[in-house]
Amino acid sequence: MEKSVISTNNAPAAIGPYSQAIKVSNLVFISGQIPIIPATGEILRGDIKLQTRQVLENLKNILVAAGSCIDNVVKTTVFMKDLNDYTAINDVYKEFFTNKPPARAAVQAARLPRDVGVEIEAIAFSV
Repeated sequence: MEKSVISTNNAPAAIGPYSQAIKVSNLVFISGQIPIIPATGEILRGDIKLQTRQVLENLKNILVAAGSCIDNVVKTTVFMKDLNDYTAINDVYKEFFTNKPPARAAVQAARLPRDVGVEIEAIAFSV
């Protein structure tokens, strides 16, 4: 089995020694996405719902580059700065995962990259 690096300009470039995603066979492993606006490289600050939407748009764009889609996500991990944001993050999350939502873990993290409010990683399959 060979692994392929997935990269797209429609999601933030990696800010360290990692890939946006790795594809092995029909599985896609997407690195944690934070609310970076791909066109500018700027962090989207403020409202946690806006941050979550940007994170999931970035994730969705990587899935497309990998030949997959949001409906093919089987597992996510949601890292949040403040567990009090759980409901607000869920409000946006359920807009993206409407059909057979993936398995998920959600945890509060002491500190996320660039002090953002939310980071989400995912595993999906492609067809």
